[in-house]
Amino acid sequence: MNIPHIDLPRIVVIGCGFAGLNLVKTIRSKDYQVVLFDKNNYHTFQPLMYQVASAGLEPDSIVYPIRKVFNRKKNFHFRMATVHQIDSDNQLVYTSIGSIDYDFLVMATGADSNFFGMENIQKYSMPMKSLVEALNLRSVILQNFEKALHTSDITERQALMSFVIVGGGATGVELAGALAELKRYILPKDYPDLDIRKMQIHLVQGGDRLLPSMSSKASDNAEKFLRKMGVNVWLKVRANDYDGHALSTNDETYYTKTLVWTAGVKGVPTPGIKANYTKACRVLVNEYNQIEGYSTVFSVGDVAAHISEETPYGLPMLASVAVQQGVHLGKNFNRLAKEKELLPFEYKDKGTMATVGRNLAVVDLKSLKFGGGFAWFLWMLIHLMLLVDFRSRLVVFVNWAWSYIFYDKGTRLIVRKVPDKTQTSNNH
Repeated sequence: MNIPHIDLPRIVVIGCGFAGLNLVKTIRSKDYQVVLFDKNNYHTFQPLMYQVASAGLEPDSIVYPIRKVFNRKKNFHFRMATVHQIDSDNQLVYTSIGSIDYDFLVMATGADSNFFGMENIQKYSMPMKSLVEALNLRSVILQNFEKALHTSDITERQALMSFVIVGGGATGVELAGALAELKRYILPKDYPDLDIRKMQIHLVQGGDRLLPSMSSKASDNAEKFLRKMGVNVWLKVRANDYDGHALSTNDETYYTKTLVWTAGVKGVPTPGIKANYTKACRVLVNEYNQIEGYSTVFSVGDVAAHISEETPYGLPMLASVAVQQGVHLGKNFNRLAKEKELLPFEYKDKGTMATVGRNLAVVDLKSLKFGGGFAWFLWMLIHLMLLVDFRSRLVVFVNWAWSYIFYDKGTRLIVRKVPDKTQTSNNH
């Protein structure tokens, strides 16, 4: 693997999401050699991925090259590779480009879509947990309208112009709002030959309210905003099966060529660690983010679960949790280098927010809960500041300003032809 051995302890970090990125940033270079593995050569700002899927932002405005982030960090090595296995007995990590030994190991592998064993939904739906999946969804949305233009089958046209989003969390709510804005402001100008009024957006939620991790006031506001924007919100409706044409639920059948799955996530731990896991495949960690049973193996971010009386299912799988865990573990490594004892991790909940659409968002703070225009402005400001670098902030700000002033989204490009999953499966 051509990584030099030096007289410093080696920390191997798997994954450069919010947790891995902030961990590596915080670790002092003079005390450790850090080796970071990720299957991509970029960090993705996932909270804005739905805007790429809905043609609101270019993909390169929410990703940042890992090598550029750390190009001034000494004793740091990045390798783009897939990590296959961990041998904790011999302190080895096996990857697609070879094996490497470690003194400390951090699993920050994040999460992926959870389909709860429903194979057909996994096969035919559109997930949105990676940049590639977001770009695929953008292409599918636009391809559908191109196909709708030249089909004479009214039923087929309606299915092409109907979109069902399963999952009423932040991603589902934000994507539904973004599609509603496309319907209102963009698509009528792009497709004057189609009656865009017949485009249907359905948001299907198994629970009795949207945004279940937020306050009931935020849930009520989000539902009110979405209904006002023309989104069909269905509560207490659970998806059962989908064949690429029809989604069957416990309530009724929805005919759509595009089912977007945002209904669940699960951790993606690297095999080889002998540990306890939650039902959502998250590895159990103690208050120091150590994996139970290990003193030199840690886990942070979505794949890690702090179980306590207050959090029986672990801390929420949010960027804010991952950032705080990464920074805290980095500081603990710095303490270890000075032979100081580790400090326990405590999550500081600074509030949660979700945007619904133009001038519409919901914000939950500890002492204040509100929605509307100011909440939307606050959401934009905070997300701008959380982006990795100034260039990304500038590009996103210009895009948002352009879209707001001119009611336009500039990235309505089909850059990848996404095959119809029903056709490809029939061919096989």
